[in-house]
Amino acid sequence: MLALTKKTSYGLIALRHLARRVGGLVSAREIAEQSGLPPALLMNVMKELAAAGYLESVRGARGGYRLALRPDEINLADMIAALEGPIRMAGCVLDDSAGKADHTCEAMGSCPVADPVHRVHRKLQDFLRNVTLAEILDSAGAEPQPKGDVDVAEAARLP
Repeated sequence: MLALTKKTSYGLIALRHLARRVGGLVSAREIAEQSGLPPALLMNVMKELAAAGYLESVRGARGGYRLALRPDEINLADMIAALEGPIRMAGCVLDDSAGKADHTCEAMGSCPVADPVHRVHRKLQDFLRNVTLAEILDSAGAEPQPKGDVDVAEAARLP
């Protein structure tokens, strides 16, 4: 099962909160209190987002965080990679960032599912690169999501 980690979920919650609070500084503690998140973990996530260039951090008694980028400049794939490292749907793929995958599996040459799994992996990465924070904020403009489970074999056959 593919699922967002707590770290990524907390990052999205923080980014969403800051995007809705245009201009002003917001403390991690305030976001944690309003969202019911553990402050220590949220603070660490926000430090990582600041280090990756998504947030600006202002120190001091009246300090806090604000977005360093516009919501339409923040895509889910890059944000997840900043917090978690490279996205890997399949354990046999180390890096597919330049369209050339490095593989860790010795059975790669004879694996019957390697090609379809890698195609699905690339499609997942492409999809996440096209989902922006702006789209997440704009729930009224969001495309309806398919109901039920996605058939991985069917997705692998797509071009």
